[in-house]
Amino acid sequence: MQTIPYAAVALVAAAMSATALGQTAGYPNRVVKFIVPVAAGGTVDIVARTLAQRLTDALGHQVIVENRPSASSLVGTQVVAKSPPDGYTLLATSTTFLSAPAVVKDPGYDPVKDFAPITLTCRVPMVLDVSPNLPVRSIKEFIALAKARPGEITYAASGVGSTGHIAGELFARQAGLKMLPIQYKGNAQSIVEVIGGQVAMMFDQVGTSAPYIRARKLRPLGITSKKRSQLFPDLPTIDESGLPGYEDYTVNVLLAPAGTSKEILARLHAEVTKIAGAPELHKRFLDQGIELIASPSPDDFAAYVKSEVARYAKLAKDAGIKAD
Repeated sequence: MQTIPYAAVALVAAAMSATALGQTAGYPNRVVKFIVPVAAGGTVDIVARTLAQRLTDALGHQVIVENRPSASSLVGTQVVAKSPPDGYTLLATSTTFLSAPAVVKDPGYDPVKDFAPITLTCRVPMVLDVSPNLPVRSIKEFIALAKARPGEITYAASGVGSTGHIAGELFARQAGLKMLPIQYKGNAQSIVEVIGGQVAMMFDQVGTSAPYIRARKLRPLGITSKKRSQLFPDLPTIDESGLPGYEDYTVNVLLAPAGTSKEILARLHAEVTKIAGAPELHKRFLDQGIELIASPSPDDFAAYVKSEVARYAKLAKDAGIKAD
């Protein structure tokens, strides 16, 4: 086997190092783009635009948001996966990024191999809402009713593998229930159906449900986080009110294409950490039911991505969840 002289190896390594330094030394020197693979107006979009505005000031170059909505967020995600790993095209997305590969036959990306994780950006607890017509007022009463009527209790979800679908399946499996998911094209339609009593319950982000809860159009039974929501401090968690250990969030994440230099990842992580920790901004989002957070490090976030992808894959396999 032919050997390569050490001097040649050293020259190649030096060239690669110089290239990496060249990419990061002046970063950024032009516009940075966040691809948001959902429509404008939701939590993912709102958080991404807030981060973009603050990062524009922190980085000294404009950070813009480009929405690329599609089913299961696939189109925008694929765009970033195929983009140059130079730190100028980033993906600002949600839990769907982690769960879609488990339920979609060909998502067009590998969440572990095709991306360089930067950080979590926020997490949002959900609330178990029931129709006001349902004769239950607590998690224990709901579980008892569902056990007495196996396969009859319906819950609304905004598509196979959606956050509401996953939360409902986790709840059913942990409580030993058999419930029937009813799939809708969007969250708005799901809420209408639960309010009208056509569907018994749903899991929804607490901020989205808040107006309907306050108007008594939805009856909340429990929060999916381990601690109570600032929006409804009197509403118990599911964990404390009948199903110990239950916990589920929707999360927002920020990622770059695989191969992006660690220096760029570290710079972006550091700036997002500062933004998420700003007291005024943190409180403003908490008042909407959104907790701004940042991972301890890009490596820590990478470990989180791997563990969550594996968790969703197991759940989808065990529960037989598969998109058409």
